[in-house]
Amino acid sequence: MKKVAILYQAQLPPIKDGIQKPMKPGGYSDSGADIAFELIKNNLAVVTPVGSPDPNNDKDWVFPDTKEGIEMALQKGAKVFWLNTVLYQDHNIEYYLNKGIDIVGQKPKSVDIFDDKMYTNNLLKSNNIPIPQNELITKANHRNLEMKLVFPLVLKPIRGRGSQGVTKIDNQDELDKNLSKLFSDNDYGNAAYVEQYLQGQEITISVMPKGNYMINKKQQLFNNPWCLPAVKRYNHHNGIAPYNGTVAVMENSEVLHEEELQSIEIQEVYKHCIKAAELTDIKAPIRIDCRANTQGKYFLFDLNMKPNMTGPSRPHRKNQDSLTLLSARKIGWTYFDLLNNMLHQKWNADT
Repeated sequence: MKKVAILYQAQLPPIKDGIQKPMKPGGYSDSGADIAFELIKNNLAVVTPVGSPDPNNDKDWVFPDTKEGIEMALQKGAKVFWLNTVLYQDHNIEYYLNKGIDIVGQKPKSVDIFDDKMYTNNLLKSNNIPIPQNELITKANHRNLEMKLVFPLVLKPIRGRGSQGVTKIDNQDELDKNLSKLFSDNDYGNAAYVEQYLQGQEITISVMPKGNYMINKKQQLFNNPWCLPAVKRYNHHNGIAPYNGTVAVMENSEVLHEEELQSIEIQEVYKHCIKAAELTDIKAPIRIDCRANTQGKYFLFDLNMKPNMTGPSRPHRKNQDSLTLLSARKIGWTYFDLLNNMLHQKWNADT
């Protein structure tokens, strides 16, 4: 059995074309520790930085995604690297891809491209996938901007992370104040964008990569990406789903009821999400947030190449189901089932 090492994000990603992607406190070491703990609990071979990791100490379970961290994991016998971190072109792991290791996670170059939400929006739109109307705003032009879109709007970072930095904007004065703060704080770089605010229901769809999966004790081959059941988001704060570091997703999210899952609108948005996954060449799960207009038609408004993978493995983390895990439970998967199926989609430089 190949030994697995879980990587977490140890530092900010490089600025790309003046845009900064913010870093989650702890760099996903919390979910990385959840993953490692659950795999070990189920007798899979996982290497850790310390000999007897403490369940309460996240970083006892995961390696930093630095060259030193990767080398340490290799010295401990790791052959599979679980990239539970933010990726980008020239990430440290790229140096090791042709050295006989397997990967759980996305291709760094793909994440670098598709983490740019304006680029991805344009790609989706050009392939007839419905997205909200949007408009780029830069630090240079925001003071004399002539907005073409109609309020209310949503202000977003270009390389954002979940709902962090996302704000509903109801009028020009709010837009001016929020843009001034956003650019003066400089957490997200020199540009942002606004998009049409949709009044309908918000859902999240986790899309799995093509491959062999075990569902209800039967192996099932998917020749294309496929969707886990849609999850409804509720209890928004000023129209925006709260950041899951503040409110656990179990407190504001649930899988849609069976009748709605079979509705024409949901089946249609599944098709769009699958097409988006094909366009972005996914190697691991992605999460796509969608919202309906007043007529019930869903638009894709955020494609997340690195969904959170927290789970209730450790004793003090029993309320930490991620959105993807909530969805996976609907098809009968436990947290381990989800992780084990992800592990079976591992890839290497030859695939």
